[in-house]
Amino acid sequence: MSKLAEFRRAERELQEQLALLEKLQADTGLQSEMEFEDKLKALMSEYGIDLAKVVAILNPQPSELEPAAPADVKQRRPRQVKVYIQPVTGKRIETKGANHALLKAWKSEFGADVVEGWRQA
Repeated sequence: MSKLAEFRRAERELQEQLALLEKLQADTGLQSEMEFEDKLKALMSEYGIDLAKVVAILNPQPSELEPAAPADVKQRRPRQVKVYIQPVTGKRIETKGANHALLKAWKSEFGADVVEGWRQA
């Protein structure tokens, strides 16, 4: 590329950039953002706070938040072991829930009320 063509291309790009700059300077949104930035920088220098500290104040990370008080967290009481003894066979089941396979089989065969009667205190 000749020096003259390179000069013309650079001149044209400069004109485009100048037009864009003028358009941006006329934008009221940009002007308000620049004013905000100037005021923010003045406040930061007045209070001796850097940008990272401002961001940390405005958007704290979850680890920086205070943990919930332990009294606020309710915990379930542990389930008690239930003991069932089948009177005919003497088979014994110890379970904390009603999801035991043999217990389900007994309840379907004999009925839930009868099986609950087999429960030991």
